[in-house]
Amino acid sequence: MLRSAALKLGTGLALVAMAISPAFGSSHREAPNITKMPKVDNTDVYAFRSYEPGRAAFTTIISNFQPGESPGGGPNYYTMDPDAVYEIMIDSNGDAVEDLTYQFQFSNSLQNGTGITINAGGKQQPIPLRQLGQISTATDPDLGEYEYFTVKQIQGDRRTGGIGNVTNATYGGNGFAKPFDNAGNKTIPNYPAYADQFIAGISIPGCATQGRVFAGQRAEGFAVNLGPIFDLVNFIPIQGAPDPVYSSGAPFPGGITQSDANQELKGVANVTSIAIELPTACITGNGNGVIGVWSSASLPQTRVLSSTPTYLEPDSTGGAFVQVSRLGNPLVNELVIGLPDKDLFNAVKPTADAALASYVTNPTFPEILDALFRTPVRAVIGGSGTLAPTNFPRNDLVAVYLTGIPSLNQMSTVTASEMLRLNTLVTATALADQRALGVVADDLAGFPNGRRPGDDVVDITLRVAMGRLCHPFPINTKPTQLGLCTPAQAPTGLTAYTDGAPTNARDFQNRFPYLNPALRGAPRPQTQP
Repeated sequence: MLRSAALKLGTGLALVAMAISPAFGSSHREAPNITKMPKVDNTDVYAFRSYEPGRAAFTTIISNFQPGESPGGGPNYYTMDPDAVYEIMIDSNGDAVEDLTYQFQFSNSLQNGTGITINAGGKQQPIPLRQLGQISTATDPDLGEYEYFTVKQIQGDRRTGGIGNVTNATYGGNGFAKPFDNAGNKTIPNYPAYADQFIAGISIPGCATQGRVFAGQRAEGFAVNLGPIFDLVNFIPIQGAPDPVYSSGAPFPGGITQSDANQELKGVANVTSIAIELPTACITGNGNGVIGVWSSASLPQTRVLSSTPTYLEPDSTGGAFVQVSRLGNPLVNELVIGLPDKDLFNAVKPTADAALASYVTNPTFPEILDALFRTPVRAVIGGSGTLAPTNFPRNDLVAVYLTGIPSLNQMSTVTASEMLRLNTLVTATALADQRALGVVADDLAGFPNGRRPGDDVVDITLRVAMGRLCHPFPINTKPTQLGLCTPAQAPTGLTAYTDGAPTNARDFQNRFPYLNPALRGAPRPQTQP
């Protein structure tokens, strides 16, 4: 296994800017058009070797939707869009084209066609709520609206390839149930136990080993100091007081300190997760064990609103499916792709990324940080000149996001394109041993080699954007220089950039679907499970 052997990282990336076809991943409310359609807003993608004890032969992929779900978001809560298709794509050979797609479609139905009814003055009337009484099962009579989904495996092109049903190995049939959102303790006294009932074994076409699937509300796990970041980074984004995870160096005067008070989403909001655990041997194809993963949501091309809408027919839709959201790596559609092209990125496939090449070879976010913080940072660390890296094109970013890092997660065929690349030959790190800063902290099973719930992708992205990979970093405890740029080209590449919102693998579950059960609507306040 690569984790137990010293990696010899290649230094021969002969990358020419005009030959690169890059773009990056999207995330929470990252593009103007997707803000109109929160049910299909793809917020995060995780792909990692399963680290649940006894599941070493599996890979887990999680795709989250609907950002910022309020735990008390009744009365309708957060159903999925029945007009949409939600898809997870896997490229196993490096041509930036999906070899396998797992397609999810959701449907909603009212109990007896009306929902729950109650006698009001001798007339049986539908109530305005989704529930009337405690709920404990998928078809509980006190739940007036049910939500189900199907899963299909598509081999080849996701619109024209061979389709097979992923079937429910736990309960039988082709359908799966989605749990009701966590309205609160009076409705569902033990929400974790209730939600666990919806984790189903799956039989996968062409795969002899069963996997697992779950779709439902979970606690948001994305650690980010969101509001201040987008208020022109309203803090000095360097670790203040020493911290054993984020920086053990000297304090940085005025810098931000790690605190859960800086969390905007984690422990505050919920999200809707689609999680699937797949036997690794069934998804790696004939490549070198590295897979590329991305997720999307698509809607029918036309939609006509009804002037007399009903529950079943609020509108009419038709035409081919059009992709409206896409996500591989985290954050970069917010922080790299320019405002005019954010919706374009969401609409195109990885093979069509060339139009956005200059955003990654010549990124603007490091220049923004330099413009905002050169004076206060230089006042502390001394010297003069830019804080931002000066190596253009940014071949270090190209390797991380577009081609993979040689001998770590570069695919057998190198096609520059945005995907979350995971080397499935790297042994999973046990939860207790995971490091929040992933690969740059010598944890090879973490981001950017895939992504786990406990990886602090905000801090990793900040440090990589500011040139961390231009300096040596440890691989199996040995300092390693990638050769993609030089330390002189990244004057603050060793600075402990951070947003001050900490995360840790121990904050999450050690079993599928890993993200914590949804935060409850009542009673408040509450603490993260």
